[in-house]
Amino acid sequence: MIIHLFTVCCNILTMRLIFQAYLMIFTLGNFVASQSQSSGEKNAINTTIINFNNEKMQITWAAREFFHNENVSFFYTFSEGKHKVWKPCTTYLLDQDYNSGCLFKTEGPTLAISIRNSNGSEELFFKKLKADFYIKPSPPENVTFFWEEDTVTVSCNKPERNAWCLRLELQYKSKFDKEWQSRTSKCCSVGEQGFDPRKCYSFRVRLRRLVPYCNVVKYSSDWEAETFWMNGTLLDSCDDDLTPQSKRVIVLSCSLAVLLMMLILLILLCKWQRVQMSVLPAIPDPKYPFADLFNDHNGNLQEWLDKNDHVVLQTKLEYEEPESITEAESQQEDEKNSDKQGPLEKIFPFSGAAEKNDGKAAEIACLIPASNTAAPIAGFHILMNDDMYVMV
Repeated sequence: MIIHLFTVCCNILTMRLIFQAYLMIFTLGNFVASQSQSSGEKNAINTTIINFNNEKMQITWAAREFFHNENVSFFYTFSEGKHKVWKPCTTYLLDQDYNSGCLFKTEGPTLAISIRNSNGSEELFFKKLKADFYIKPSPPENVTFFWEEDTVTVSCNKPERNAWCLRLELQYKSKFDKEWQSRTSKCCSVGEQGFDPRKCYSFRVRLRRLVPYCNVVKYSSDWEAETFWMNGTLLDSCDDDLTPQSKRVIVLSCSLAVLLMMLILLILLCKWQRVQMSVLPAIPDPKYPFADLFNDHNGNLQEWLDKNDHVVLQTKLEYEEPESITEAESQQEDEKNSDKQGPLEKIFPFSGAAEKNDGKAAEIACLIPASNTAAPIAGFHILMNDDMYVMV
């Protein structure tokens, strides 16, 4: 039994080694065939060869670099026998009116190309290659996304030919990422996990050909159309990852913030008026009780008194304190004081004038009325208090 198992294992290993050796020989043969060219100056021309999904070939060359001021012609054949049938190019690619490439249908695995002068009589370049080693695959078709919690599996249709030569590449990034993150797997399914359900992700996929087993050039398909996903939901773009509910919350929050700021400004305005009145109280202006005196007579009391003859003025300040006594009480108190102290008028001459008995100083003496008293001036009695003054 043990010997039988050992024999089976040896056979499996031997077959595997034979298969790998055959694959290497096949790959090396194709590579050498694809690079085989004629000798001499004909090998000095660089060409770019693309086999679009094994359906259409594109051969390009640097026309202005290798063929100065000369328009060349192009011929190709997929025949492998001695009697090759050369076909002229029918669709040229131009570079400033000079032929720089050719497009034609893929008709077989082995291709031979020939670049000749304008009339086709002289061959300037020749090359034989394996067309299968220059395949650029088409973008993946019918791409589907399957989500399960934080894991996504991306799959596409399997190509009809040589699917083992292809790899499915998945790239993704969130709107907070700067670089794409990549994951590659065998065709035609690839999976990745660890996605944040609160983030929006951009996805794109493409097919790649294996090098050097299937291609001698690293050709990949064009990227499939980019899609946007968030927690298993397909979006038009990552700018639309805000739900209607979150939008309403944002609008409501902004409205409340604006109202709160307006309320705070209103409170500060009221407080500022109170603070301003307490720190900088209003100073009474004497021009309001005696508007005629200052406006019409520029403060000249004698002129104002002469004009308002036989008129007794009684006034109060605009900003009189509530504790101030009334005019009637002031007059009663003045009568009592006049009985005890005599005349209310007190003339205070300047000290220098009193010592020298200067008669002129007595004439310029200042009349200082007592608080809340009636000051007699030129036969008139004017009610005075501490906040008033009269210029004589």
